[in-house]
Amino acid sequence: MKIDWAALGSVFGVSLVATVALVGLFTLGIVGLSKQEQASANGGSAALARTGAYACFALCAAAVAYGIYLIVA
Repeated sequence: MKIDWAALGSVFGVSLVATVALVGLFTLGIVGLSKQEQASANGGSAALARTGAYACFALCAAAVAYGIYLIVA
């Protein structure tokens, strides 16, 4: 049995980058929602924060759906 270490390293690297990106997007979405609540409490407009948060959550959902598609197809 021969292990292709380059392919294993490549899979590890791509998995690490994808995980960090997905967690980062989700974190930005949560921060956007918290900024929306702060802006509402201070009497400001919260539409931009809410839109950015929803965009981050939509990108997270799209990445998860694409991953499921890759597994199933």
